[in-house]
Amino acid sequence: MARVDDYINAKKIAVENLAKESLDEIAKRSGYNISGTNKIRVPFLDRVYIVSWPDFEFTDEYLENKEAPIQEQVIILHYLEAKSSKKAIQWISFREIQGASFYFSAFVQRAIDPLKKVFGKNTALFVKAADRLNGKTIDAGNAGFEFNLFPLVSLQLILWEGDEEFMPEANILFQDTISGIFLPEDVAWLSGMLVYRLISSSNIL
Repeated sequence: MARVDDYINAKKIAVENLAKESLDEIAKRSGYNISGTNKIRVPFLDRVYIVSWPDFEFTDEYLENKEAPIQEQVIILHYLEAKSSKKAIQWISFREIQGASFYFSAFVQRAIDPLKKVFGKNTALFVKAADRLNGKTIDAGNAGFEFNLFPLVSLQLILWEGDEEFMPEANILFQDTISGIFLPEDVAWLSGMLVYRLISSSNIL
C-alpha cells in the first residue's frame, strides 16, 4: 500500500519531468485544451481541475478551496507525461496488461470486490450511479458502462447481478493502449478511483 509520502514524491518527479516541456506540447499530446494563461482544464470523474504550468498546482474549477486528492493529482500527471501515440484496437482484461500480474490482487481488492459488494445485487443502483458519472451504456452483462476518464483512456465496467443461487460477478476492461500510458499500479488505482466515485454517487442518489 502506497503511503502519502510516496505520492508526494511521485508528484515531485512528474512535475520535474513535465516542467521541461512546453504547455503546447503537453496539451496537444494529452488531448486537453489550454485554459487562460498557462493552465490546462482537466475534467476527471465528477470534478474539473485547472492545472497550472510549470508548477502543476491543482485548483477545483467550481470549488476553489477544495483540495485535489494527491492520488488523483499523480494519476493525472502521469497521464500528462504519457507519450503513447497508438490507437486502441481492442479491449483487454487487467491480467492482459503487460507487467500487471503482480498487482492483480490489489486490483481486485480496490476495484472488483467493492463493485460487486455494493452493486452486485442492485444493478439499478449501478445504472443510476453510472449515469451520474456520464457512463455510456454498453451491451454486456446485466449492466455495463464505458467511462471516458481521459481523452485517450476509457474503461468498461460490467456487472452480472447475483441472486439466491449465484454470486454477483464483475469485470473491468481496458483499451489495449493502456500500458503505453500508465504503469499497472496506476491502472489498479485508477480503476478503484472510478468504482469508489460510483459508490459515493450512489450514496447521494
